[in-house]
Amino acid sequence: MKKHILVVDDEIGALTLIGIMLERGGFGVLKAKDAIAALAVLEQNTPDLIILDVMMPGMDGIELCNQIRRRPDTGHTPVLILSARGDAESVMRGMEAGANDYLPKPILHHDLVAKVRTMLSEAGDTG
Repeated sequence: MKKHILVVDDEIGALTLIGIMLERGGFGVLKAKDAIAALAVLEQNTPDLIILDVMMPGMDGIELCNQIRRRPDTGHTPVLILSARGDAESVMRGMEAGANDYLPKPILHHDLVAKVRTMLSEAGDTG
């Protein structure tokens, strides 16, 4: 059974690249270009893991993470935050919002796939 990952990033290039990395890693990929689109995707799907960019217009990744945590269906879904801002404050805000882990951008294929696999195994293979 393929694991599905929702990727949320306002940069189309990044969204495409991360999608390709994950597909090559054997995952199914759902994509959203902003927080509103992400919440719409979550109305229809419950992914196994969610990858968020922090810096997005409108609702940022931190606020989106808060919303994800408040939803009963995604309250325990692993969340990985990506950001070009690798500063401690962004990391702290992301963790406080309920993110499980953090990766700086630009992202390397191996790091991303390894991190996603680790997070999914830690989340427990509930199928």
